Amino acid sequence: MRKQKWTPKKIHTYLRALIQLLFFLFLPSAFTTAFSGIKTILTQIGSGSPVAMSAFLTVLLALCAYTIVFGRFFCGYACAFGTLGDAVHAGYLFLCKKAKKKPLLLKKSWQKPLSYLKYVILLAIVLLCFFGVYGNLRGFSPWDVFSMIRAGNFHLSGYLPGLLLLLLILAGMVFCERFFCRFLCPMGAVFNLLPILPLFAVRRKKADCAKGCNACTRCCPSQLSLPESSSFAVNSDCFQCQKCLDICPKKNAHSGFGFLRGNAVWFTILRAAILAAVLILAGI
Repeated sequence: MRKQKWTPKKIHTYLRALIQLLFFLFLPSAFTTAFSGIKTILTQIGSGSPVAMSAFLTVLLALCAYTIVFGRFFCGYACAFGTLGDAVHAGYLFLCKKAKKKPLLLKKSWQKPLSYLKYVILLAIVLLCFFGVYGNLRGFSPWDVFSMIRAGNFHLSGYLPGLLLLLLILAGMVFCERFFCRFLCPMGAVFNLLPILPLFAVRRKKADCAKGCNACTRCCPSQLSLPESSSFAVNSDCFQCQKCLDICPKKNAHSGFGFLRGNAVWFTILRAAILAAVLILAGI
């Protein structure tokens, strides 16, 4: 029997899957809790009440602070919705491969226009919360339905609109990697608006790239082009999955700075541990 070769790419793939699974099992409510913080703030402002500190708001502030420093590592490794999307899309590709069928994927020409939809959704939720209407729309939230199912609560008779929306999102996840994260996630829209520090952004020295190579862009869930090494630019749509680091034939793509450079296993584990600690201390 041929021995399995543990390449860096394979190690990083399994490590990311393990971290995603652990967060999905033990800290699945981070997304919904943080977003509840946004809804609480807007509802209080709209009603003229003073903004009071709560567990929801604490988690929101902690997660935003973490994202400002480390980028959208939460989205790539710890968000339950993101993990669900990765699993659904990977499962679809696996079945297509086994059946020797070419997978049907969302057209690239549609992806850029759709990327603005999350801001429309965020604005709609902001207005609904501000005017006190959101609380009356019980049963329409797909993430509430997902949280209920995740908790083993299948009493969904009052949540049929939310269930339908969740099924539509799952269908989108089949045909497009990170469908919800890229096009529909209101927390993703919030993260995109944050001033993310360039400390751990992924970059490359374009002059050292192989001629005509765009492997990093093709493997990127958001179809991003990496900024130059000397640039302080940050792609706010980067989910920190770091697939581009492993696929680069010249190992030219890198993240971090100084000794915190590259897709080191210990550095990934460290960021995951810090995130878990931040969420637990914030009250998840």
